[in-house]
Amino acid sequence: MFRLTEYMRELVSPSPPRRRTRPGTVRPVVIWNLTRSCNLKCRHCYTVSADRPFPGELTHDEAILVLRDLSDFRVPALILSGGEPMARFDFWELAKEARRLDFRHLALSTNGTRIDAGNVARLADLRFDYVGISLDGIGTVNDWFRGVEGAFDQALAGVRACKAQGIKVGLRFTITESNAHHLPAMLDLCRDEGVDKFYLSHLVYAGRGDKHRGEDTAHTRTRHAMDLLIDRAWKAVEKGEPLEIVTGNNDTDAVYFLRWAETRFPAQTIAHLRKHLDAWGGNSSGLGVGNIDPQGKVHPDTYWSDYTLGSVKERPFSEIWTGDDPMLATLRTRPRPLKGRCGACAYQAVCGGNTRIRTLQLTGDPWAEDPACYLSAAEIGAEGADLDRLAVTPFRGKSHDPAHRFF
Repeated sequence: MFRLTEYMRELVSPSPPRRRTRPGTVRPVVIWNLTRSCNLKCRHCYTVSADRPFPGELTHDEAILVLRDLSDFRVPALILSGGEPMARFDFWELAKEARRLDFRHLALSTNGTRIDAGNVARLADLRFDYVGISLDGIGTVNDWFRGVEGAFDQALAGVRACKAQGIKVGLRFTITESNAHHLPAMLDLCRDEGVDKFYLSHLVYAGRGDKHRGEDTAHTRTRHAMDLLIDRAWKAVEKGEPLEIVTGNNDTDAVYFLRWAETRFPAQTIAHLRKHLDAWGGNSSGLGVGNIDPQGKVHPDTYWSDYTLGSVKERPFSEIWTGDDPMLATLRTRPRPLKGRCGACAYQAVCGGNTRIRTLQLTGDPWAEDPACYLSAAEIGAEGADLDRLAVTPFRGKSHDPAHRFF
């Protein structure tokens, strides 16, 4: 996740850059997909969820053991996700246990349609630090993406219910060619409803999102979206407004922002910003973020469903995460063994090679250049580089999942 507003504030109110932590000592933010069951049918769903039960999901006792292991492992944040996490049979019991274990940051990632006046007080009592609600446009555009008529109105009611209870709430928007024109209205909605955070997600080729990769926004459209986000974020910073703007799944955004700042601020300020961005390091799959799927399989992040590091039914997450998986080890390498334009890029320390799962889906090689990078060769300092020697070679690593395949 690229915290645009946070780094924009560094331009006007500098703070000491944090030190980059050694990869072997990093505790990840854990995104736990509690269930694949969901009442919506989103076109870009990375878990291919549906409104029915799925076999093999963790039992209540298994899930409780996972929570206690994550707490003992001292993960910095736990995000309960899905499917629709509130559709799981024991959601409230798991949330209550998570709060009892006192995770530093406890968040809920939901479609918002199941939050209402009858249960929002329970969310408030559990002191969720953040509730992220997904909307992919206004009104019928959202309903088309989400596959259920009335989903927009229900989710917006969930937003309002959370705000009425004083719960910090954010809107998540996955941008594609079909809904990019709704981005300005989504930002206006955040302003009008007092939403605390806006998260623009770039499309990732996973689950149904892989089937709909043809809807991924063209590079020019992506640049226009970033121009709008930067403009809105800068105005909010200047006015002291609280809205946080973040982006996800395309770490090129950090480089684009850095280049924007370079045209407006003195060299000393840019050097300070670059230190912060280098310390952040861009894509954090397998390092600062990890995933547990509904069946207990552990992945480098939520989109790497075809690559399994192990199962919490067999070993604790803490043991799996600190094990010797070769893909995990390479994802944690800095710089990563990148190829093509990514291998020649002058900003590898900032973006970390971007989203590796996209290249894996398209080429069979997780280290090839990311097709979603929307900067030119000249903009990334790769103009004239000998890209032939950085040719794509299919990766043939191992997975602990016998059903795993790369092609």
